[in-house]
Amino acid sequence: MKWSELPTPCYVVDEALIEKNLEILGGVMERTGAKILLAQKAFSLYALYPLIGRTLCGATASGVYETRLCAEEMVKPAVAEGRKLENHIFSPAYQEKDFEEILRYCDHIVFNSWKQVKRFGCRAKAAGKSIGLRINPECSTQEGHAIYDPCAPGSRLGVTRENFQAILHDREDGYSENADSAELLACLDGLHFHTLCEQNSDALEKTLEAVEEKFGAYLPGMKWINFGGGHHITREDYDIHRLERCIRRMQEKYGLTVYLEPGEAVALNAGFLITTVLETVHNGMAIAILDTSAACHMPDVLEMPYRPPLRGSGEPGEKAYTYRLGGPTCLAGDIIGDYSFEAPLQEGDRLVFEDMAIYSMVKNNTFNGMPLPAIALRRKDGECVIVKEFGYEDFKGRLS
Repeated sequence: MKWSELPTPCYVVDEALIEKNLEILGGVMERTGAKILLAQKAFSLYALYPLIGRTLCGATASGVYETRLCAEEMVKPAVAEGRKLENHIFSPAYQEKDFEEILRYCDHIVFNSWKQVKRFGCRAKAAGKSIGLRINPECSTQEGHAIYDPCAPGSRLGVTRENFQAILHDREDGYSENADSAELLACLDGLHFHTLCEQNSDALEKTLEAVEEKFGAYLPGMKWINFGGGHHITREDYDIHRLERCIRRMQEKYGLTVYLEPGEAVALNAGFLITTVLETVHNGMAIAILDTSAACHMPDVLEMPYRPPLRGSGEPGEKAYTYRLGGPTCLAGDIIGDYSFEAPLQEGDRLVFEDMAIYSMVKNNTFNGMPLPAIALRRKDGECVIVKEFGYEDFKGRLS
């Protein structure tokens, strides 16, 4: 199938661009010995899991469904090829009803509190799992995106130094390492932090300084440290040399295995969303209504907020004709953004939004009964293959 023959709306993921990103990530692993995992919360197109698993060391999950998906679609094909991949998970709180399934699929389990370690940790350790605790270095490096800042005051994510040390200290009598606290500490194989969001390695370097300041005394007793996600490693301006210095610092100073778990970096700039102009109207400005919805098909446009690149367009007023692009739902704010074009838009014109692989398919929804976009792969020879189409039953199946 040719690009022009694809239905709209349609997500298209470019296999060659995914491979380009994997080559960059693979280079970091080869030069440093670090282990990089796919964070499925950003990109879960499992049709490409066998390809991704031939470069990366596995995947990380935020819940039991993701960890099962990794086991079935990435780990299993690797085992068939004689390779072993890792399956990691982190959750702010695990549930008893899910934990046996998590033990079945996962290699690494990261907890969010000492209470969770106490409840599940020894059981997981007895099952042969590698156990970690998420820490909060209380070092905010983000600007303008408070919703994505795990180090903000009142954050529920990660254990602060005060709460980390509370297990070793009696608040009235001072230091009192008892049998319970010693057992919990011994249960830990590693520490995990995730504080970045679409950031460069200077933010990681600053964060590592805070991690060492607050938790450095415990690092020599660990086997690994996980830098989490949010590293835009495959972005053109990303400082890979600084990243590799940060990795080696933890390896050489503490003898730790270093993990990173980017999601966006695996599929950054590797996907598209093709849409069709349904109608143009005028209300103080030119408006084009598309067959794709910001609210349903590209939620980060409203949540981040984010202005997706649009092929062949410019900023408002940059080109001759400026349009506000909106979706077909009843939500007044279902607006993708204002873009300018060389010529007036016509009904039936196809528009191509770029960087639409990440946080799109994993977050879309059927609000207003909107059909979900088809999902296609563009192979390296330029041919397109539809790997998934959705219909009424997909909408109805979520309801009752």
